[in-house]
Amino acid sequence: MAPMDPHSQVAQLIQRASEAQAQLETYDQAAVDELVIATAWALVNPDNNQKLSELAVAETGLGKVADKVIKNHRKTLGLLRDLRDAKTVGVINRDPQLGIVEIARPVGIVGAIVPSTNPVATPMNMILNALKCRNAIILSPSPKGQPSCTRLIELIYLELDRIGAPRDLVQALPTPVSKDLSMEMLKQVDLVVVTGSQNNVRAAYTCGTPAFGVGAGNVTSLIDETADLSAAASKIKASKTFDNATSCSSENSLVMVEAIYNDMLGALTNVNGCLLTPQETAVLQTALWHKGHLNAAMLAKPVAVMCEVAGITRKAACEADFLMVEETGAGAEFPFSGEKMALVLTLYRAADFDHAKQVARTILDYQGKGHSLSLHSQSSDRAELLGLEMPVCRVIVNQAHCFATGGSFDNGLPFSLSMGCGTWGGNVTDQNVHYRHFMNVTKVVQTIAAREVTVDDIFGDYQRRHLS
Repeated sequence: MAPMDPHSQVAQLIQRASEAQAQLETYDQAAVDELVIATAWALVNPDNNQKLSELAVAETGLGKVADKVIKNHRKTLGLLRDLRDAKTVGVINRDPQLGIVEIARPVGIVGAIVPSTNPVATPMNMILNALKCRNAIILSPSPKGQPSCTRLIELIYLELDRIGAPRDLVQALPTPVSKDLSMEMLKQVDLVVVTGSQNNVRAAYTCGTPAFGVGAGNVTSLIDETADLSAAASKIKASKTFDNATSCSSENSLVMVEAIYNDMLGALTNVNGCLLTPQETAVLQTALWHKGHLNAAMLAKPVAVMCEVAGITRKAACEADFLMVEETGAGAEFPFSGEKMALVLTLYRAADFDHAKQVARTILDYQGKGHSLSLHSQSSDRAELLGLEMPVCRVIVNQAHCFATGGSFDNGLPFSLSMGCGTWGGNVTDQNVHYRHFMNVTKVVQTIAAREVTVDDIFGDYQRRHLS
């Protein structure tokens, strides 16, 4: 028998997903919420989390098992907190003054592209958001992350069976996942959500299906003369080294004002960072980039491995938790100014805060526009100034950036692993992608007392100031 073509393979999945989603659409809010909790337990269960994290690192070669365990647990638990009281079935809002009643409706079948950097946490986030809004979901895992994603779904099925929910609410493309299969999925589902490479995001935006994609990260952190340097260094280290810098929200560059540059460098050294010499920096650059592309042998690897690959032998460097290099420019000719997904921080010296903003803007114009900036400062005015002037959707203040950007228990952002970058990053949303992006809302509109205006109401002041 001839193998089934990609269109037919995906069409079969769509048919099964449609039948399961039709059942889910009959669930009331309590049943939906139980479904979400049951599904989440497949990962929050400590034994499952440990085994999935070990599998993810073993198959992708990216990150650290212990950190993936923490990420899977906290990201899922935080999302469950956000979803717990959210209304996603029936009437979700009544506004008597406007005469509008809002009713939650599913989008149908969600297609999700899953990155190799987070082959467990990201699909779970997408699955829970989809199910909360009574959708079915089909995953397209990266080839490297496919085994752990498949195992996650198998564990989810055990929980779905436990509560009598249809398994076909959660499916994945058959292995091996090819570009043709992924493109067919993008075309046949009702909504696409993409996290990962910009090639996948562009494919999603051109597939003809409504899509939420996210832009590239290249986080720059500004540190001014009012910052608590010791606290800033500790937070930056915790963020940069978490899961070996696999997060798009890990700091890549630090822009430090002249007044505290040396002291901040000392604080970073005190938390076991190591500044490379110009010669070592040149050696690392040659090893980290091959023909314009990052060297997979060095991505999300411990510093000792990076030094071995690069041929750096100095003990302080090899035993450091992260490396630092000094840079003066940004752009393709300055590769350390871009996103590295490696345990390397690029340091910039700025004359003052205004100069620091200029440096950060130059870096963003090269890569990472729309995503986020970090600020370590005691000045709330400067934080808001960055929000007014810089082309980013998030300014993270005095926090470990990779923990804060995707939502944290001590800030107000929704828990997410997909950060929209607005029009600056070529995205349709500037928000952390969350459950409201997985829902249609029908508005029932009644008449209200008329709120008519006259020409004088609108133009009177303008006419009196300019036309009289």
